[in-house]
Amino acid sequence: MSGGESVPGLEEALAAGLTEAEYGEIRKRLGRTPNVNELAMLSAMWSEHCSYKSSKRILAGFPTEGPQVLQGPGENAGAVAIGRGLAAVFKVESHNHPTFIEPYQGAATGVGGILRDVFTMGARPVALMNALRFGPLDIPKNRALLSGAVAGIANYGNSMGIPTVGGEVAFETCHSLNPLVNAFALGVAPVDRIFLARADHPGDTVFCVGAKTGRDGIHGASMASAEFDEAAEAKLPTVQVGDPFLEKLLMEACLELMRGDALAGVQDMGAAGLTCSSAEMASRGGAGILMDLDRVPQRETGMAAWELLLSESQERMLLVVRVGREREVERVFERWDLDAAAVGRITGDGLLRVRHGGGEVGAVPCRLLTDEAPVYERPRAAPESFPEPEVRAGELGEPADWNRAVLRLVGSPGLASRRHIYEQYDHMVRSDTIARPGGDAGVVRIKGTPLGLAMTLDGNGRYSLRDPRRGGALAVSEACRNLAAVGATPVGATNCLNFGNPEKPEVMWQLAESVRGMTEALGAFGVPITGGNVSLYNETDGEGIFPTPVVGVVGVLDDVSTLVRQHFVEEGDLVFLLGPDADDALGASEYLKVFHGRTDGRPPAPGLDAELRLHAALRSLAAAGISRSAKDLSEGGLAQAAVESLFAPDGSCIGASLALGDSVPATTALFGEASARALVSVRPARADALAAVAERHRVPARRVGRVGGESLRIRVNGDEAVGLSLDRVADSFLHGLARAARA
Repeated sequence: MSGGESVPGLEEALAAGLTEAEYGEIRKRLGRTPNVNELAMLSAMWSEHCSYKSSKRILAGFPTEGPQVLQGPGENAGAVAIGRGLAAVFKVESHNHPTFIEPYQGAATGVGGILRDVFTMGARPVALMNALRFGPLDIPKNRALLSGAVAGIANYGNSMGIPTVGGEVAFETCHSLNPLVNAFALGVAPVDRIFLARADHPGDTVFCVGAKTGRDGIHGASMASAEFDEAAEAKLPTVQVGDPFLEKLLMEACLELMRGDALAGVQDMGAAGLTCSSAEMASRGGAGILMDLDRVPQRETGMAAWELLLSESQERMLLVVRVGREREVERVFERWDLDAAAVGRITGDGLLRVRHGGGEVGAVPCRLLTDEAPVYERPRAAPESFPEPEVRAGELGEPADWNRAVLRLVGSPGLASRRHIYEQYDHMVRSDTIARPGGDAGVVRIKGTPLGLAMTLDGNGRYSLRDPRRGGALAVSEACRNLAAVGATPVGATNCLNFGNPEKPEVMWQLAESVRGMTEALGAFGVPITGGNVSLYNETDGEGIFPTPVVGVVGVLDDVSTLVRQHFVEEGDLVFLLGPDADDALGASEYLKVFHGRTDGRPPAPGLDAELRLHAALRSLAAAGISRSAKDLSEGGLAQAAVESLFAPDGSCIGASLALGDSVPATTALFGEASARALVSVRPARADALAAVAERHRVPARRVGRVGGESLRIRVNGDEAVGLSLDRVADSFLHGLARAARA
């Protein structure tokens, strides 16, 4: 297509986001020039958001199999067996671009979409989490983004009656124009009632159910596959509008229908709407679909065929119904006062054929839309600054006042209590939440059984910026450590990989190295990836985000009565530090950022063998009823872990006196972020039992203090460094984020 030759449709193809080479390949495979509707379908399905064309080969290295895995990547969500004939169904996905344009609806519809992914599989959702990233809160726009996104998340989850039991939030300058909203949902289903998004029987009927179709969300997949510029907020029409009350009805109708056997396949309508849901279902089953768009329930007049095909209106599902069972489906949806329209049928020709206005307006092979989309091996290159030098405590100097240093750190937006956020969420609805937000992991019981499900989300963009391989491994390590702290065994993981422009070699290197680090840690811990999401092109005006792999891990408690809390419990309990000796581990740390305004330095080494032994020890302590509290050490180091251990979710608090160090610099002892460590409290009578468990698992265990009093006191190398009343700590830690968010 060179030499000045005029190519039919090229200008439209480029405007739709295809490259000249991709458009040439489409014309070659079709043997003709696509019409406007076919071009719309192909451009959406060949977008980065739908095709994973830059990341597919890299993701192939993840471990995805295991004895407990019922469904791995490739479906709406992953599923793992958890015992007693039950499965945990879960996934995390991004809604980053929509949230920047319209924070309330962008975040809300992210929650709605991930819930549909879960109940599409036949699982009733039981818990939500989220991982959020925003710019510094001293900028009014960032405060508005935070406020709007949290309100959207709260309204959707609360209205659906699904508890939000945990999550994380971080603040970095790079997110001022690129906020991240990653939504996680978990559901429970019988192991023999998992539904798949698959159509393989010609003659079956295709139903569009739920909300009517409008123009909201059109080009959403393409928008999520491109960088932003100063005109980004003008893209408002590409953001979907959610209705959680309608989705509640849709969920109940689908779950009712799923108790029978009328359904042959189910697919959520998310990115690229009808096009993606129909093409993917048919492609998986080696079939085709004939779709009559005139039968699609519409809430706007005069919609063109391509608009109906690409609309991302929320609260819609595509059902494949066994031939002869159509009336059963219609009766169920009539009872829930929802639309259920027969819009097509499964065919055996492998084509997605579309009718509109009484005639055929498009015909494209389903596999060309899905499996045969281009896959790229993009160039990769490490930055010249890699590897980053280590940051040593000696070169930083020491704060003049350790008390003020601790208060400043634990009250900073990056480390202060997230109460300001999670108090807006209903985390107790359904009455199954037994570990509230604010701890290492959220935990819900499964009614009628002794089982509990623990879940957590973790990721650190600063770590991954400076060493993406370490950052990926540390995200997995911390997530699994958080589960071990409450006594749970990890059974499966999901991930959301948030990165910049993949056409930049440094970004592709970051992505590949992050996946490499995650894969090493997942392999070491025996945890399979069951699905996830890749969000690329998180850049505005050429400035990209920190590479941010977010890892969600789900674990099982065989008996919820063994759950270990994060907070100290009783006066006189002894406090132990488990794990290897501290090292500087100040590179890319919260201390370095808050006190020195720096994000440089190499993050801590993952120490996967030490992590594995620590996790086993923490679970053994929990199962034997030895540990009364457990808190992992991560961002902010021991000082942060100690502060978080002082405060219980019910508002009560208790002090502690600790003694640290053996010729270790105070900065390292208090704020170093070395991995594979945890702070554990036990009754004095169980101290020997703790020591025996630690020895059996070859985990160093050092008694560092005692619970009690009205203050936090910490001695380092024999000298008192910290002496703070609980009131002063509470004022800084519990209210620091709220003050910053309302400034």
